[in-house]
Amino acid sequence: MTKRMFIMIGAVLVLIAVLAFGKFLQIKQLIASSPKPGAQTVTAIKAEVSEWQPQLSSVGTLVPVRGVDVTSEIAGLVRQVHFKSGDEVKAGQVLFEMNADADIAQLRALQAAADLSASVLKRDKLQFAAQAISQAQLDNDEADLKSRKALAAQQQAVVDKKTIRAPFAGKLGITAVNPGQYLNPGDKLVTLQTIDTVYVDFFVPQKQLAGLSIGQKLNLSADAYPGVAFPGKVTSISPKVDSATRNVQVEATVPNAKRQLLPGMFASVSLDQGDKKKYLTLPQTAITYNPYGSTVFVLAPPPANAKDTLKDDKGNAHLVAQQVFVTTGPTRGDQVAILTGLKEGQTVVTSGQLKLKNGTPAVIDNKVQPANNPNPTPQEH
Repeated sequence: MTKRMFIMIGAVLVLIAVLAFGKFLQIKQLIASSPKPGAQTVTAIKAEVSEWQPQLSSVGTLVPVRGVDVTSEIAGLVRQVHFKSGDEVKAGQVLFEMNADADIAQLRALQAAADLSASVLKRDKLQFAAQAISQAQLDNDEADLKSRKALAAQQQAVVDKKTIRAPFAGKLGITAVNPGQYLNPGDKLVTLQTIDTVYVDFFVPQKQLAGLSIGQKLNLSADAYPGVAFPGKVTSISPKVDSATRNVQVEATVPNAKRQLLPGMFASVSLDQGDKKKYLTLPQTAITYNPYGSTVFVLAPPPANAKDTLKDDKGNAHLVAQQVFVTTGPTRGDQVAILTGLKEGQTVVTSGQLKLKNGTPAVIDNKVQPANNPNPTPQEH
């Protein structure tokens, strides 16, 4: 009975082994007959060394060298407006005349009183020489003349304030003041700006302070003029760092002969810092950023001993992808500097990385390349 049982168990084991071996051969044949994955199409570029000018970038606001909102110092009725909106004016040019008839009349009365005091003083001096009056009377006459002259001068200042003049040469803005309009002290009448040269005020982090100096050159760009660089130079650095932001305020002077730049405009500022440096450069699209590091895919011929190498129509083996870690550095425009992980001349994938893994064959098609401009400008479509 025991012998017969062992024979049956052995037969079952043999049957199971035969079935398992048959299944193994079937799976192997299925794998061998399955279609091999084709080469993935990507764009690529050779890593090259480029010269970089280290720059400090910031954003700022344009302000005029001289700018003011012309206002009235005293109340009154506007009699005449001596300009048109947008006119160029010279320093001291009359802008507004206010009704000053009553003030002028009072001025003339005060001047007449001062003239009378002068005549009295002249006559009393003659009498004093003849010892007809005392020194005290002469002193009173002189004090009275000075007092009346002071009152006349005070009234003259009131009359002068009724004529509003340009405090400096510049370009006027748009005014809404008309003849017959009553003005209160402090009312805004018109803006006056000197814009042949403008200032740009911007802030930089305190750690960049060592790279700033008076006279340092910079380039300014504004959204209103894409692709146009306006040169300038640093003319003032604040002696105080903002304790809240740890930034320091910098002011630069920018020539504006064509008057393209206007006060209040937003501007981007770039300052050259130090000597030019050389970096291995790639488009930023080539970099895959991960929590564990930055990587790129490098394309290279397959190893000589590689099996089942995929070949093209001409019999040449396709390049294969290999993922490598890189250390990135500064960026400029569409480009990023590679500090470690690559060598000059290596072919790096710039788009299509999602289709790749280590050992994936690839075909390069550069009909449409990712942006690789060190100084890109906004494009309108």
